Amino acid sequence: MAQVLAFSSYVASGHVGLAAVVPALQRLGHEVIALPSVVLSNHLGHVHWAGRPVALEDLTAMLEALEQNGQFADIDAILTGFLPTPEHVALAAKTVRHVRDRHGDVAYLCDPVFGDEPEGHYIGVPAAQAIASELVPLATYVTPNRFEAKFIFGEGFDDPQNALPKDCRLLAVTSAELAGDQLRTRCVTSDPEAAFACAVPYRPVVPHGTGDLFAALLLGHILNGSSESDAFARAVAGVETVIAASNGRDELAIVAAIDMAAKAKPWPFA
Repeated sequence: MAQVLAFSSYVASGHVGLAAVVPALQRLGHEVIALPSVVLSNHLGHVHWAGRPVALEDLTAMLEALEQNGQFADIDAILTGFLPTPEHVALAAKTVRHVRDRHGDVAYLCDPVFGDEPEGHYIGVPAAQAIASELVPLATYVTPNRFEAKFIFGEGFDDPQNALPKDCRLLAVTSAELAGDQLRTRCVTSDPEAAFACAVPYRPVVPHGTGDLFAALLLGHILNGSSESDAFARAVAGVETVIAASNGRDELAIVAAIDMAAKAKPWPFA
C-alpha cells in the first residue's frame, strides 16, 4: 500500500478530478491525501455549475498542517490534475520540490488538465503555460490528451520520444490520433526501445473524467509493481471498462464499475 498526495478539483456530484482519482487509487489499495484545488457543484460541462478555486492561503495552511502532523513522511507519490491559476501551479511545484527535498525522489505524475478538442482551453492560457513550464519538467509520468500534448510540446508532439522531458520515465498521450473507427493512446518511456500504443473503439461522446481516471489507474498499477508498459495497458483497459458501464450516462459509472476496472486485463497493444 502506497500513500499518494493528489492535488486536483473536487466536485460535489459526478466523477471528475479527485472524485475519479481517489476511488481508483483506493480500489488499487492505496491511501490518498486529497487536496482540492477548486470546489464545484459538478464539472463545467453541465449547463449549471457553481463553486470557486480554493484560496491559496487555505491550501498552504492545509499542507503545513498535514506536514506538522507527520503525514508527509510516508508519501510515495504525488499526482496533480486540475489547477485553475498560475499561483495554484506554483504551489503544486513548490510542494513537489519540498516533498522530494525531505523524503527522496518521490514519484510525481502530472496530468496537465487544461483543455481538449474541440473545446480548447478551459483554464486560462497563463495557467496552462505554467503547467507546461513548471510542472511537466518535474514529472516522472505525464498524461496529456492530444490537445494538451500539442500545447506543451509543439512540433515535438509528432515525435513523442523527442518530446519526452529529461527526467520523465513515461509520457502517455490519450486520444492521440483517430484512425477510422479506432482511437489510439500512445506511450513512450525513457527506454528508446519502449514505445507502444493501444487502440480502442472511437466514441463521439464519452463522460467527463476519463483522463483523471486513466492517470489514477496508471499510477496505481505502477505503485503496485506493474511494469510501465503493463500499467499503461491496464489503465487503458480500466478506462474502457468504466466507459462501457457508463453507456448513455452523463457521468462515469465509477461506483458500479471500479472493481472491474481495477481487475481489467491489459489492453492489447496496437
